[in-house]
Amino acid sequence: MRLAELSERSGVSTATIKYYLREGLLPPGHQINATTAEYDEEHLRRLRLVRAMIQVGRVPVGKVREVLGHVDDDSLGSAMRLGAAMWALPQVPEPDEDDEYVQAARQEVGTLLDRLGWENAKQLTSISPSYRSLVVTVAALRRLGYDFGAELLMPYAELMYRTAVLDLDNMEAYSSQEEERIEFAILGAILNEPALQALHRLAQEEETTRRYGFE
Repeated sequence: MRLAELSERSGVSTATIKYYLREGLLPPGHQINATTAEYDEEHLRRLRLVRAMIQVGRVPVGKVREVLGHVDDDSLGSAMRLGAAMWALPQVPEPDEDDEYVQAARQEVGTLLDRLGWENAKQLTSISPSYRSLVVTVAALRRLGYDFGAELLMPYAELMYRTAVLDLDNMEAYSSQEEERIEFAILGAILNEPALQALHRLAQEEETTRRYGFE
């Protein structure tokens, strides 16, 4: 398809597509002559992924380029390829290691991982943004006076593990192509997490009104 058709099918303006091409977010089309290129379904799929990351996920263009670089890096194994792409998404800042609440939070999260038996997660604590995010969150809660630790986190972690199993089952069922699976997982991280958050809040509203009514 030509650029105009790619624009029409994707709903993205030709000027924006050209910008994505210049920024390396889309691979170049097959050049027919000096002024014309052809695009295919792979370009359309990638364009929709880029658009979702930028518009819905609010991921900066530079981060999108970094994430897609990991998606396209077939020198990595599946786990590292997916992990590297996920970790390239915007994350929380590094915690202050001199903060006593951060130190206490690290102990609680370490206890949690031990109780869960998540040995692989324990091996990734030095590089995992997800681990860092959990530590920062627990530290903030404890700083506010909430004794939020391993005991309270356990049932939530178990629920999240079942959610992770569903995520990967859906990813594997989506496609047999490695690149498409990774793209599906990235899109899921951007769009699925807001959906899960919304479901969590709806469930809280439901249970709150069941317990206390509408007054």
